[in-house]
Amino acid sequence: MTDPAALGFHMPPEWARHARSWMAWPCREETFPDSLEAARDAYAAVARAIARFEPLSMVVNPGEEADARTRCGSRVDIVVRPHDDSWMRDIGPTFLIDGKGGLGAVDWRFNAWGGNFAGHAGDAAMAEGLAELTGAKRFQAPIFMEGGAIHTDGEGTLITTDSVVLNPNRNPGLTRAEAEKIFRAFLGIEKTIWLEAPLEYDDTDGHIDNLICFARPGLALALDEPDPADPHHAGLRENIRRLRAETDARGRPFEVVPLVEPRRREMDGHRLAASYINFYICNDAVIVPVFNDPGDQAALTAIAACFPGRQTVAVPGLDIVRGGGCVHCITQQQPEV
Repeated sequence: MTDPAALGFHMPPEWARHARSWMAWPCREETFPDSLEAARDAYAAVARAIARFEPLSMVVNPGEEADARTRCGSRVDIVVRPHDDSWMRDIGPTFLIDGKGGLGAVDWRFNAWGGNFAGHAGDAAMAEGLAELTGAKRFQAPIFMEGGAIHTDGEGTLITTDSVVLNPNRNPGLTRAEAEKIFRAFLGIEKTIWLEAPLEYDDTDGHIDNLICFARPGLALALDEPDPADPHHAGLRENIRRLRAETDARGRPFEVVPLVEPRRREMDGHRLAASYINFYICNDAVIVPVFNDPGDQAALTAIAACFPGRQTVAVPGLDIVRGGGCVHCITQQQPEV
């Protein structure tokens, strides 16, 4: 098989225009114990917010169409397809474009975040199914990974974490150099920057979309914890230091905007991985989770300043983050071609 990059494909940035967004309807009781109904309401709120700005398709299991339609409203398209969980960023394809009207889709191998749960055949087949539905040329990747593990500026720079990509629970023996070669071949990446994954409790082993993201080439937003006594402080500050010391694939230094994380919240004795970085950029808007936290407004103001010309839309995040992720984790963009 010819690699996508050799055919002219690359992964565009999230802020490039979208043809539509994709989500998956919550269905797994174990993910949202005693809160599945609240999670469905929260997912529906995100879907309705995105659908104000671009088409959105919600993938639902057979028999759940009516419930999803009622909660999401008429602007959201319903697509019936079996799945096991509801994190479309991780189970859907990473879409590519070739600049000539072609749409590609990278199908990362999926083993439920390193074997977190059994019974994930529907999720593992999601990327292939959406590639077929969208008419994208499918490229089967040689490694186990999830879409939330990577973020690109669309100009050759990618950020990720060793704790996901090189984790023995996904890719035993894989080296940074080997991973970077795959990112070049499948995503058109010229430079990969490896960062820390310091969150106390993170089912993903350290997805980058909770930690740092680009707002445009040369500008990144980074999760921060200013309290030296907090276990997150050292690792988050190290990410900011490391990125400020780096240059992108085109040799430009980075401006880094810190976003102070929400105050500590726990569920079943574990700290929730609540992060303002876990937002979603759609056409003409940024959909930002808020957590009924004193820091919500400061985060919204900072994010709005980084995205001039886009509306900043706040959506409730607590009922999503109780399942382990947030707004970025439950969405996947399909770029315009």
